[in-house]
Amino acid sequence: MSRWRPPAEKSTALITPEGHARLKAELDDLWRVRRPEVVRALSAAAAEGDRSENAEYTYRKKQLGEIDRRVRYLSKRLESLRVIDAAPSDPDAVFFGAHVEVEDIDSGELAHYRIVGPDETDAKAGWISIDSPLARAMLKKRVDDEFEAQLPGGPVRFAVLAVDYRAA
Repeated sequence: MSRWRPPAEKSTALITPEGHARLKAELDDLWRVRRPEVVRALSAAAAEGDRSENAEYTYRKKQLGEIDRRVRYLSKRLESLRVIDAAPSDPDAVFFGAHVEVEDIDSGELAHYRIVGPDETDAKAGWISIDSPLARAMLKKRVDDEFEAQLPGGPVRFAVLAVDYRAA
């Protein structure tokens, strides 16, 4: 069995100002706080002698690699992201950054979503990626428009009840 995997789909390089600030804060925390702590612990573990049987040394090396990998990813990703901080020219339609209230036409269930970039999705908060099937289906829809989204459980019909562009 090989380790080859097909390349990941390109994700949209959009982000809200709040999401951008969170990613920058994570990068800053990793670089200025967590990495120096791990380097100190790694140095102390290395000073204990035989590294071949030193579990602390092995663990800290792995932890440092994970931090460095995340720092590289965030550094490159932050450069490529475009911060969208203004409401669209047509605030009555669903676009990036919209808070949308929808109703499942069949079950009558209400749901609230915010369309955000793929780096800031949060299922518990109802923040969905603009790349998701549901967000793609609701783009450019207006209040009282109906649409169908191809979800993993099959097609579902929704009606847009409200669109708002308030800050987080």
